[in-house]
Amino acid sequence: MGVKGFVEGGIASIIAGASTHPLDLIKVRIQLQGESHLPNPAMQPAFRPPLAFTSATTSMPSTFCAPAPQPPRVGPVSLGLRIAQTEGIAALFSGVSATILRQTLYSTTRMGLYDILKRKWADPESGNLPLPRKLAAGLVAGGVGAAVGNPADVAMVRMQADGRLPIHQRRNYKSVIDAIREMSKHEGITSLWRGSSLTVNRAMIVTASQLASYDQMKEVILEKGIMNDGIGTHVVASFGAGFVAAVASNPIDVMKTRVMNMKVEAGATAPYSGALDCAMKTVRAEGPMALYKGFIPTISRQGPFTVVLFVTLEKVRELLKDF
Repeated sequence: MGVKGFVEGGIASIIAGASTHPLDLIKVRIQLQGESHLPNPAMQPAFRPPLAFTSATTSMPSTFCAPAPQPPRVGPVSLGLRIAQTEGIAALFSGVSATILRQTLYSTTRMGLYDILKRKWADPESGNLPLPRKLAAGLVAGGVGAAVGNPADVAMVRMQADGRLPIHQRRNYKSVIDAIREMSKHEGITSLWRGSSLTVNRAMIVTASQLASYDQMKEVILEKGIMNDGIGTHVVASFGAGFVAAVASNPIDVMKTRVMNMKVEAGATAPYSGALDCAMKTVRAEGPMALYKGFIPTISRQGPFTVVLFVTLEKVRELLKDF
């Protein structure tokens, strides 16, 4: 049963990850906007920080020159269209090979391990698993899965972000294997686990909130007789789980994206020394709502991803129930 859970979770995760990859790419591009160490930051398009109804301004001494006019702010839909127009439709799938490898390593591990823990920790008489135990199972499974899949995660972020850099600064990785090889060669093996503490923390939060929320919502819907056990129940529970996961994980996701994408030159000081440094610099330069940059594309991606993930998982379980 343990191996079966890994197979079922892996198949569903790969399908969900590949089908929602363009939404994830847009999210990554938005999360990277506003970094002060970028070349010609004024030339970078600005994006509306979600949930920010007023934009905070920082007073400056009169001896300072007024900042250069900022470019018009655009949203995720406009960004998606801009990428398609300037880089081609295929650019929306930049890094999809890394996404597939990431889902194969990270999501297969977390889904299979969560299934094992859920069975082991369930009440032997009723078979039910209380919500605190569901959350604990998600935290453990997410942490282990993230540690396994971090190299693919770093490669995915870099491949997705490459198109926003000036042409002469692009990494131009040909595939996820090429990305991992180049990083190992020029930055050392340890670069493959850059941002791993953030990846693990994010994965623990996402897995605990996503998987536990789905199971809990599904149980409540069925127990209350609101809906029958079918695709309607699966869609409602999975979309709710996706929203919970997006709200809980977005700040860590922003920091993870920036730390993984930073370019460290030999002998130069890294833009960020770690997660806390990244958070402080981001909030200081862009305001606290910068930690929710990319929230709209995050929920736009988390919702469909979670729906496809769990609907596919339920169907795969039906197909493999006799094995």
